[in-house]
Amino acid sequence: QVQLVESGGGLVRPGESLTLSCAAVGFPFGRRLMRWYRQAPGKEREWVGNILTAGGSTNYANSVKDRFTISRDNAKNTVYLQMNSLKSDDTAVYYCNTKGTQYPNDLWGQGTQVTVSA
Repeated sequence: QVQLVESGGGLVRPGESLTLSCAAVGFPFGRRLMRWYRQAPGKEREWVGNILTAGGSTNYANSVKDRFTISRDNAKNTVYLQMNSLKSDDTAVYYCNTKGTQYPNDLWGQGTQVTVSA
């Protein structure tokens, strides 16, 4: 069974940090570009960033650049989203995703809630 399982969400105060994890099961994780998305209440799902395979080159949305860091541990089949200096606007459900020409073509995790509130 192929799946992505996110964890690490929670309630934090503005300015604090949080790290999300996304564990991949059932497919060759090391060969896949991995993405993070988020969806705030009443808004469209938006791309947060991605990390390539070997070498781990990353790209980020302007809204999170210099605050968020994506990394991966291919030995653990896990991708991470380190979030610093969190703002209320970062409140959303965060999802990891992988797309590719091989199965699984478009796989999403179940999401993990991040709430930033004083």
